[in-house]
Formats: sequence, structure tokens, C-alpha cells
Amino acid sequence: MENERQLIFSSLPDSFPTSLNPLYRAREAALNRGDSIIDLISGNVNQHGVYFPEDVLREIFLRVLPLARIYQPDSFGQPVAREAISNYYAGHDLGIPPNRLLLTPGTSVSYLYCFQLLANPGDEVLCPSPSYPLFETIARLSRVELTTYRLVESKGWAIDLDYLESRLTTRTRAIVVISPHNPTGVVTSAAQLTELAVIARRHHLPIISDEVFSEFLFKSEELPRPAGTDAPLVFTLNGLSKMYALAGMKLGWIAVTGDDWLVRKSVRALEMISDTFLPVNEVVQFAVPAVFELGGEFLRRYQEWVNACREIAISSFMNCRKLEFVSPQGGFYLTARVKGEAVGEDQLVISILENCKALVHPGYFYDIPPSHIVMSFVQQPEILRKTMESIAEFINEETSPS
Repeated sequence: MENERQLIFSSLPDSFPTSLNPLYRAREAALNRGDSIIDLISGNVNQHGVYFPEDVLREIFLRVLPLARIYQPDSFGQPVAREAISNYYAGHDLGIPPNRLLLTPGTSVSYLYCFQLLANPGDEVLCPSPSYPLFETIARLSRVELTTYRLVESKGWAIDLDYLESRLTTRTRAIVVISPHNPTGVVTSAAQLTELAVIARRHHLPIISDEVFSEFLFKSEELPRPAGTDAPLVFTLNGLSKMYALAGMKLGWIAVTGDDWLVRKSVRALEMISDTFLPVNEVVQFAVPAVFELGGEFLRRYQEWVNACREIAISSFMNCRKLEFVSPQGGFYLTARVKGEAVGEDQLVISILENCKALVHPGYFYDIPPSHIVMSFVQQPEILRKTMESIAEFINEETSPS
């Protein structure tokens, strides 16, 4: 039977977890007991009461339904959608024509397309550390190896560019940049991106730039972008999920910029990848121009809400003598270090779950050295304040010397 099972399946199923980790076992047990657990991990703002206005969304869909009645797909995505996204970038002083944009059903699929485009099985993609665990699964599906470069906490989570370059090998096929970064909240500076572009050109490597939190900046008005540098080839990933709180619409995009011949070759290949599946909902594609047109006021209020949540998170932890953290410059997440001797992160987050009724993650989930906790601050403000103050008080008491 064992030999038959190996013949039936690839090695992929055996590489996936088959049971819950200790934190999520504890969470399941708490929920089964009837405990109410505050989720300080989910970045889905819909779960916390933030929605694109329903009346506006209804108007948009009624407007575009007739346009999608007859199925006439475009491998790149409907031209009207790509034109709207091109105009969005023009408003940020980036000239990205519609024929260099490809629509996808979300950023995760955009990563998959890029990995498939750039790397053969066994090749390497260089990602930041800390990093989001989802990359490991996408890389596994693509048969690609992940290697890491480090963000330095003592320098505000800046990229260690010397270390990054030392990590490049003959098998490296791309460098991933996430800015604003999940989970540290750092926004990579224009100066660092310029230096990174020099490294990318020196080693003939593309940059995959994840900018899904681009609309949520706290220290600057404009996001520095690899697409604005002299990098030889850049794939910029974004979408409607975080930007307009429309995760359920499942629409993302890849913008391809850089040296013309590299861009043309990339776009041709991406067209074929997309044409194989044609996975993006047609009604959603036709809705994109109206979302940009009618969503401005909502986006402004949404940004204000996220910024207010960030301020609550910072003020709640600021006076906790046992925690230190780099204030997030963008995005939805905060990473804090527990000062003093290393603590058992699994036990700490389970204790927070049981005593504060809050779900936070241990740092090692994101490849962060001990002792850290990671959380999202997008939550209903009063719940957020009460819960984070409870966590701060608990950590002060729990980690103090006896």
C-alpha cells in the first residue's frame, strides 16, 4: 500500500502540515469552550466592520453587468480595467501603459505567475526575512527554493544590502521586495531601492515588488517604488483587496516595467500563462474603472481609520516596559520584541490567548529571531485599545523576574 500511495501522489501532499500547530489547537479549544477570541492577526478589514459602500458597489455592478453579458475575454484583462489601473499609476508619476499590465485573481496568483515565469524547478527566489509564510507554499507549488535576505531590526528593519548581495547565487532568479512590509510595517526608502536596483542590474535580476499596502502610509505621502528606479526588470504587484477593502472581488495585477526587450519578453510569456486559465471574473474586470472613480471618498475615510488604529496600537504598547518595537510606517501590522531573556514564544502567545482572549502570532512564524510577537492593528478601535492594553499589562507581569 505504501508503494501504491507513492505512485498515486506527488511529493507535494506530504509537504503540507497535517495537523494544527499548538497555538491554533489552543484557539480551537478556547472556541469550543465558548470563549470569545479577539483576532489580532487577520488583515481582512471586512471582518472588523470596514466595507466598500454597499450602495456604491450595487450601482457599479448594475452599470457593468451588460458589458460582461457576452463572454469576450482578453488574456491581459479587459482593456478598460487596464486603462484605469494605468491612470492610477499616472497619478503617482509612473508611466505604465495598459499593454504592460496583466490582471490576475489576486496577489498570490500574481506571485505564482512570476515564479513560473522566472524560475525553473530548483532555482532560487530571494525573499526578505522576516517574511509572510504564504511564500513558502507558493514556492513549493512552483518547485522553487526560497532563500532569504535580512531586514535589520536595530536599523528600523532596513534591508541589509551587503548581506542581500552575498546571498545571490548562480541559481537566484529574482529578488522580492515587500513595501510596506508585512509584518514589520517598514517602508523601504528611495535610497535603498536605488541601491537595490544597482545590485539587480549588476546581477541581471528582476525585482518582484509587492505593494498591496501602498495606500496605507503613515510617514510619507508617496511610496518609493522599484518601478521608479533603474532596475532592469520590475514586476509590481497590487490589487483591490487591501486598497478598497474588496478582498472578495479577487482582482489583482502585475505591472511590468524596465528595459524594453525584457518587458516585451515578460509580457508575451505572462499573456500565455494567463490565457491558459483566463481566471479573472469578467464582471469584476469591467467594474475596475468605476471602483477607482467612485471609491475615492471611501478610501480617504478608510485610510483615516487605519491610521487611527495604528495610533491606538502604538499608544497601547508605548509604555509597556517589557516591549519595544519599530513604529509601523505603513500597512496593517506591528512586530514587537519582548525584552530581557528569551521567552518561549509558543507558550507566550498561548498564554496571551488564554488570559487576554486575543490571537497574536509568535515571531518565528515569520522567521523572526526570538522573542517577538506579531499582530495586526486593523480592528474596531475600542476593542483594539482594550485588548492591546490587556496584552501589554499581561506581558509586563508574565515576563517580569520573580
